[in-house]
Amino acid sequence: MTTQDGAPTGAERPLTRRGQAKAARRAGLLEAAAGQFAVRGFAAVRLEDIAAAAGISGPGMYRHFSSKSELLDELLVDISRRLYEGGEQVVDRHGGAGSGPSATLRALIEFHIDMLVTKPDLISVQDRDLSSLSQEANHEVRSLQRRYVERWVDVLVEVGREAGGPALGPEQARVRVHAVFGLLNSSPRLPDYPRPALRRLLASMATAALLAPAGPVNEHL
Repeated sequence: MTTQDGAPTGAERPLTRRGQAKAARRAGLLEAAAGQFAVRGFAAVRLEDIAAAAGISGPGMYRHFSSKSELLDELLVDISRRLYEGGEQVVDRHGGAGSGPSATLRALIEFHIDMLVTKPDLISVQDRDLSSLSQEANHEVRSLQRRYVERWVDVLVEVGREAGGPALGPEQARVRVHAVFGLLNSSPRLPDYPRPALRRLLASMATAALLAPAGPVNEHL
């Protein structure tokens, strides 16, 4: 969109050098916070620790964030939104191409693993420090997470309707999806392993868990 004279509107106007520098510092602080929270835990980290890790002064920190709670809120809302919106794009892209539910499920698994491999600190923080979010951020994160899970559930139920697939209802599909998220989200704590091999292994394990036969209940286990 442009103004009457053809100039871009404020929403599309590129950042000035000062604006770019400010955005870069803010991004650096978020990255430093994710690293600090992942290693030490939210409760043990001070704003000054984050500022030092990002290479800025303590007072300079307050020009970007008023508290470490604000940092945590932004980090976890952002990663939850990325997961949900990315999952929606995967489903829409494969559904529109007529790929079928099995191909869509494989793509969802690959997408989630990509996020794990590229954002391990954020996954660790989300797994451990969710309870430290503000009430508003907690509500938004949990809403995004539920919607993300339900996209997986819908696809998994459709896979079960394909010839030869396990017949799954939403309740069992939801249990399987949550269990697989627990498996995948533990990957930042795994021993060192070559990244390409880790991707393949996680994808194979996730697929096997999602599509495993239910089998009879063994009361002795």
